[in-house]
Amino acid sequence: MKQIIKTLEWKGNALKIIDQKCLPHREKYVELRSVEDVYRAIKTLKIRGAPAIGLAASFGLLLAAKKLIGKNRKEFLKHINKSIDYIKSCRPTAYNLFYGIDRLVAVIEENTELNTFEIVEKIEDECRKMFQEDLENCQRIAEYGETLIKNNMRILTHCNAGALATSGIGTALAPMFLAKKKGKKITVYVDETRPVLQGARLTMWELKKTNISSILICDNMAGFLMQQGRIDMVITGADRIARNGDTANKIGTYSISVLAKFHGIPFYVAAPLSSFDFSISDGREIPIEERDKNEVESVMGKKIAPDGINVYNPSFDITPSHLITGFITEKGIFSPEEMHRLTESKV
Repeated sequence: MKQIIKTLEWKGNALKIIDQKCLPHREKYVELRSVEDVYRAIKTLKIRGAPAIGLAASFGLLLAAKKLIGKNRKEFLKHINKSIDYIKSCRPTAYNLFYGIDRLVAVIEENTELNTFEIVEKIEDECRKMFQEDLENCQRIAEYGETLIKNNMRILTHCNAGALATSGIGTALAPMFLAKKKGKKITVYVDETRPVLQGARLTMWELKKTNISSILICDNMAGFLMQQGRIDMVITGADRIARNGDTANKIGTYSISVLAKFHGIPFYVAAPLSSFDFSISDGREIPIEERDKNEVESVMGKKIAPDGINVYNPSFDITPSHLITGFITEKGIFSPEEMHRLTESKV
């Protein structure tokens, strides 16, 4: 399926991204030319979405490595290790960031006998490989997920797990894009996704761009729609999935999963295997990022709350595996009870 949006593009000496802070009002592209540029772009949500974060961080490390060409091997390794620690400190929850950087660390460790120019070539090859893998994984997630979508279905999604969150056509939105391409009539309900409004600003922008019938709702409306029988399925993305299937996703996802379970509505998580952290047993071990209180106190730069108040702003919550119907991955669709098939690499 044709790529919908070029969320990120490697230019050889710079990473070009669409600045998601400007959407939906302006489609602006910026070039990141250093690991510091990439760090700031991820931290400030100019680029976001777990797979896209993982790729951006990896290319950020490549940018750092390119600036070290010419140093002796010892100096190169010393400075690149600092950049590794630096970029890993950017955002703690999205596992794809750590997955991508750890793949590059393995490449460096396997090639320490090479000169710095050759090591950087190896790093760049691995970054390009991960980019291509993500493209292909999005397509396979679309193909598996589309089989779940029947004609005239009404689907609820939360946050943004579309093309803007990946190098390809997305994760949670990918099956919907393919269903539309195959001629299925669907309606997508989109939570606004407070406090940063990724649903209203980004998901609605993508769905409008692809002419998919979509309806924006406030976060607190989902339960009423389910009660009215107007939601047939929920599909969300994921930022990190533990070994038992507990899933970290944008704050508000857990509430939707509880509502879906109560109303007997299937709740699916669409994510590539690079979002699965098999090193942790359950969701209690997933670090939850807390962000600046200004995100809650303001909407699109306009203050909506009194000065001097206390604010709690976790960016993610944990959906227990028993509330999840299945995981849509590039290897197929698996129930939480089938997670062992992924951990044991039997697929």
